[in-house]
Amino acid sequence: MGRIFIHLHGKPKDKSLNSLIQMYSNRLESESVKILEHKDSLSKNEYFEKLDKLTKNAKLFLLEENGSNYNSIEFSNLIKSWKLEQEDTHLAIGPAEGFPKHSFSKISLSKLTFPHELAAVILIEQIYRSTQIIKGTKYHK
Repeated sequence: MGRIFIHLHGKPKDKSLNSLIQMYSNRLESESVKILEHKDSLSKNEYFEKLDKLTKNAKLFLLEENGSNYNSIEFSNLIKSWKLEQEDTHLAIGPAEGFPKHSFSKISLSKLTFPHELAAVILIEQIYRSTQIIKGTKYHK
């Protein structure tokens, strides 16, 4: 059963956004979803290199505005497939200046640009929403 790791570049400094991240993180504890915070002192290249090393035997998707777009149902199907696979899936939100050039798969949360801390909240909420869609609860409606 594949686990899902969410990588954040630094601990969110905004207390209200950090509170939301913690709330959804607590809700996802039983879903094999883990949030990893990396030092924000890492440059975008150092962060990228660390992600590359951590995900050698796993799938890595970088959150970027020019990535693939999904609606909530499509995203829940993606989450479901990741959880059924043997390998782990890693989703990484980059530093404010973005990632260096790469060939990894990309996912976009929107055509709009968000601060990386807000993007983290949106991503984590969508993963929680996906778990609820998969379970058939009323959360999605």
